[in-house]
Amino acid sequence: MDFMKKVAALVLLCCFNWICLVLSEKVSGNQVINIAHRPSTWAPLMHLSANLSDITSITSHFEFRTYDPEGIIFYGDTKDGQDWFVLSLRDGIPEVQIGKANILISVMGGPKINDGAWHKLELRSEGKYVIVEVNNKVELVVGMHSDQTEDVLLGVIRLALGGMLVDQNRLLHPFKPEMDACIREGHWLNLSTLWETNWELSPCISEIKKGIYFPGTGLALFNTSDLPGMETEEKGVTIEVNGSWHGTLLSLKSHGFKYMLPGTEGLEANKDLTMELKKGSGSSNTALPLKPTKLTFTILKHSLMINNKPVLENENMDFFSMWKEGMILAFGGAPEENQESKSLHHLHGCLEEILIQGKEINLDLAFLKHRSISSHSCPAKPMNELN
Repeated sequence: MDFMKKVAALVLLCCFNWICLVLSEKVSGNQVINIAHRPSTWAPLMHLSANLSDITSITSHFEFRTYDPEGIIFYGDTKDGQDWFVLSLRDGIPEVQIGKANILISVMGGPKINDGAWHKLELRSEGKYVIVEVNNKVELVVGMHSDQTEDVLLGVIRLALGGMLVDQNRLLHPFKPEMDACIREGHWLNLSTLWETNWELSPCISEIKKGIYFPGTGLALFNTSDLPGMETEEKGVTIEVNGSWHGTLLSLKSHGFKYMLPGTEGLEANKDLTMELKKGSGSSNTALPLKPTKLTFTILKHSLMINNKPVLENENMDFFSMWKEGMILAFGGAPEENQESKSLHHLHGCLEEILIQGKEINLDLAFLKHRSISSHSCPAKPMNELN
């Protein structure tokens, strides 16, 4: 219990350290906008409001790029949130949800657009219909009418990117909000109004590839009790990682126990996996090559193994029980490290995938993830060209 209290304190401390709020800033909506990299989940990255009397065209269009299969893109409402809509992705397919009077609607359709290419999206209102175009082709037409709705629009309209301005519990079809994506060339209604943001905007990488990018600052934390568990004692629990990196790949922490698997900078690309074990404290370090690597980390009842080679053996430890009861599994560093400062221990690189018991792990599901980590995209340049 004391351990989990310490973890909770760590979470609060990290969240405090992660706060990147700045004084309210005005930004153009047609610039390149990265809607990822925020510690908050449902709060919008940026928003604007305008009088409906100033609106002559209920049409917005923009270009959009992502490898992320699920998350929120664009939100709008009137009547202070009584009537609202949200555009999101689910399994890479556009989805529109609308709340109006006592009606809730959820419709998805069209092509998968989480392929890392730029796609043009247009969302417009035509009377009782909401229409979504993808790459200049109509893909969704949503019609709605109720005696309790009003056709005359008065008051203020609010728009938001990367989040919602009403409670997410009002959604008919819930989804995970985090979206690792970029938007450019946005035209929002017929407005020239600047967007307002309280966040420090992150730049978009010009060319990307699919993967998980750690820039050398911060880490992602999981509780092992929330992850797939042991199937048989002989196989244990396996964590498989493919990618190119240096720095700490992962670490485990529990009562009186810590294991850290870092890399060492400067290793030649053709060197084999090397080990450096520290004895006497129940912990060990492992040096890894910078070349593209496939690594399998196996947890057995009394031992830890890397690529079928034992790196830690202790008959007094039951790693299966520790995993089931809940250890902190960190990717990218050690939990007690300062998330905001760069360190040789912090992971720098691109992981093509992380598999636990053969199941791909989505870093958006971590109970704590640093805002600098891109869960679904990496720079397309080779590792040795990254800053």
